[in-house]
Amino acid sequence: MRRKEMPLWQELPLLLVVAFCLAVLIRTFLVQAFYIPSGSMEKTLLVKDRVLVNKVIYDMRDPIRGEIVVFRGTDNWAPEVTEPVSNSFAAKLGRTIGDLVGVSRPGERDFIKRVIGLPGDKIACCDAQGRITVNGVGIDESYIAEGYNSDINQPPNPTQCTSRRFAEVTIPAGEMFVMGDHRAVSQDARCQGPVPIKNVIGRAFVIVWPSSRFTSLSVPDIWKTYAAEHPTAAAELGPVPVRRDNPATDALLLPFLLTAGVSARSGLPFATRRRRLRS
Repeated sequence: MRRKEMPLWQELPLLLVVAFCLAVLIRTFLVQAFYIPSGSMEKTLLVKDRVLVNKVIYDMRDPIRGEIVVFRGTDNWAPEVTEPVSNSFAAKLGRTIGDLVGVSRPGERDFIKRVIGLPGDKIACCDAQGRITVNGVGIDESYIAEGYNSDINQPPNPTQCTSRRFAEVTIPAGEMFVMGDHRAVSQDARCQGPVPIKNVIGRAFVIVWPSSRFTSLSVPDIWKTYAAEHPTAAAELGPVPVRRDNPATDALLLPFLLTAGVSARSGLPFATRRRRLRS
């Protein structure tokens, strides 16, 4: 027997609740939007850009050199978010809702940088041409805009990232070496140390706002060429630790809850829909 359809005034609040729950689920398990708060990735990413971050990709594979990742910094990492934040009730409520659906500003411990080195890699600067070297190979980083690199003539300082030069670093197992594309202002692994791979939130794969800057964030060709010509040093150190205890459980929850939401929208019990699909 066909159930009586809900009137619009009852259905609309239900749809809003379902849409909100779906947004929270997608933000939690799949994709999240991040606001760029600083100029450390210019000119690849500009202040106030919004990027989409794939949150499940590193549950299936390891990071790749050249990818742009969002991660939680360790205690050694100084916050980059310096803009004043309102503490009014309306502002706090807006931030809470925005965080739930994934459109809020990043926390002060969240950073976005480019992966330069993986476990076992030896990273240093500079070669005769002033380039970063990975396992002794100079990298032509065309994504660093003219005038945006660090001063090569400034003496290295292990507590500051103002100099382009730094001593060779061997990346420990389970960690990665990350740097900003605006080397003159970026505070990164040069002076704050490598980052545990388990701290990675996800990979930034596209700029979605403003619409005039819509573009994908692909791995630069120089890193693809390097990967093809030089086997990774991480193989000698064993597998990278996974970021969650059981990511498969999270992935399986989403389709079930999506189905439950569709069932609520149509006014049919889940069990009834399942029986009809089988017949």
